Amino acid sequence: MRHDTSAHRRKGKAPQRRSPVPGPSTSTQRSPRRSGPSGLHHPASTKKRKFRPGTKALMEIRKYQKSTDLLLRKAPFSRLVREVCQSFSRGALKWQVYALLAVQEAAEAFLVRLFADSNLCAIHAKRVTLFPRDIQLARRIRGAENL
Repeated sequence: MRHDTSAHRRKGKAPQRRSPVPGPSTSTQRSPRRSGPSGLHHPASTKKRKFRPGTKALMEIRKYQKSTDLLLRKAPFSRLVREVCQSFSRGALKWQVYALLAVQEAAEAFLVRLFADSNLCAIHAKRVTLFPRDIQLARRIRGAENL
């Protein structure tokens, strides 16, 4: 029985490469690709993983449903709120950080519910793709008070 010699090697010593086998070379033969110092080709490290259609989307859905953090970046949302606020008033209004966070939390909750309702409209139409008309229908069904 042969023992594994890799456990007995010193840490700094790299494995030795084999010398190429001499033989007739033709233009149709290609030399094997070697990656890394050991000369071994690892397909898992060089090849990108390919998921079936829809798998990645389902993984993202599960990831975002588990998390409770905000999905929109805080600084751009804050700039947008301040800009909209400026268009309604002449003077520059100041915002507390917690007030901006509350507005962002409410806006994201509104959007999530709107997209969920729009997704139901798309499913009702026997589609999996969300169209603008699905969002418009969801807003119309909600009525004027819920927009």
